[in-house]
Amino acid sequence: MAEIQQIQGDYAGSETTITEALPCLKSVKKVSQIWSTYIIQSINFLNTYDYKNAILYNQKALQLKTEEWRNLAAQNNIAVILMEEGKYEESLQMFLSLIVKKEVVNDNQFQGKALDHIGFCYFKINNLKKALYYFNKGLEIKKKANTPLDLGKSYTHFAKFYEKSNPSLAKKYMLLSYEKFSAKNNVDERLSSLKLIITNSSDKELKKYSVIYVNLVDSVFEIRQKAKNQFARIKYDSKKEKDENLKLKTHRAVNELQLERQKTRNIISYIIIVLSLSLILVLYFYLTSRGKREKIEATYKSETRIAKKLHDELANDIYHTMAFAESKNLSLAENKEQLLNNLDIIYSRTRDISKENNPIIINEKYVFYLKEMISGFNTTNISLLVNGIENITWNEIEKNKKITVYRVLQELLVNMKKYSNATLVDITFKKTDKSVIITYTDNGKGIDLNAITFKNGLHNVENRVLAIKGEIDIDSAPDKGFKVFIKFPLS
Repeated sequence: MAEIQQIQGDYAGSETTITEALPCLKSVKKVSQIWSTYIIQSINFLNTYDYKNAILYNQKALQLKTEEWRNLAAQNNIAVILMEEGKYEESLQMFLSLIVKKEVVNDNQFQGKALDHIGFCYFKINNLKKALYYFNKGLEIKKKANTPLDLGKSYTHFAKFYEKSNPSLAKKYMLLSYEKFSAKNNVDERLSSLKLIITNSSDKELKKYSVIYVNLVDSVFEIRQKAKNQFARIKYDSKKEKDENLKLKTHRAVNELQLERQKTRNIISYIIIVLSLSLILVLYFYLTSRGKREKIEATYKSETRIAKKLHDELANDIYHTMAFAESKNLSLAENKEQLLNNLDIIYSRTRDISKENNPIIINEKYVFYLKEMISGFNTTNISLLVNGIENITWNEIEKNKKITVYRVLQELLVNMKKYSNATLVDITFKKTDKSVIITYTDNGKGIDLNAITFKNGLHNVENRVLAIKGEIDIDSAPDKGFKVFIKFPLS
């Protein structure tokens, strides 16, 4: 189940399922089964950016007495994790030691991947000559294996390699990678390729790939959410059936003993049980039917609200933008700039609608999901520090306030990544007797507080904080970074 959840992109759900299985490993005799469990868990942690635990579970796999290829695979995983962390020198040394192993030399797929990763590490440490050599060598081997996914990853690396020095060649490799990932139907890699293409496109081509990207994101979210709900229901039904079977066996044993002692008493007991079960069954069907009706009504209202919002806020803008693009000469700088501005407005409104309808987990795992959201903005170019988040007693804070904190930080981080060119972000949480204080600081290019567009950009943030009876103060100036002080009451 955990492996299927992982394939569906539900890494948090997969981690939870694997955690349930870990205590059973002490009774497992097949080492390969234990090894697979550790590897699945390491992949979950890698995809949720918990690199420390991702490496830990690969190290556990290495401690097992198993086939040499499994040990090499675990070492390869560690090297990949180090590369994702930005530790390219360490990763490079591990990959260089792997490619001389006979098991790797005799496995074209393994060897091709390793050579490609070596090229990427050299690229990141600015040894471009060696990077290109290993990229070409890896691609040559991958072409023999003819695996679309591996070829797509090689083309992505070539695209990044030529992105600045030869944009047209880079664009060619971007399209090749998108083609290979589409053939394999690998959604995450397709999205990565589309991001590269969109970043390096303009005019109609930008619009075309932007629409494809938005549609794909919406489709993936819906499919993965359905899969997540399906597995939750399966686990629930399985546990329920097991519990019911256990209860029925217990009842049967008690009834058999009672039958030997007093038949009359048992008949009465059976009647009571039948009546009780009948009542429970009737109540169950009644509650289920009512729940379905309420769910249908809620779904209808939600769809109506979203449809109205899409019509009111997007339809006219899209129509006018299309008319503008068809009637104006887009080779003129002012027309091109106007079209880009219109597309940016449409994108912002679409993003806002998506954010409003994206569910937020506010149960006991709220801190986990909040940290996961924040860590999603942590890249090789952006260092993100979070302090004091564990010191807040989140279970005592109201639902609306937790949602507001999540949305406000999400909005600030999105703006940071899109506009500020920041390389360092610090988010500090502090609790007093009656309040929670959050300080957001980045070293970006800052902004003029008197600019109207700036006020409009933070309008949602200000309104959300004020809605929970909080206070917000913003301090920024051009080339002076950006700082936001937020304070709201505990109760």
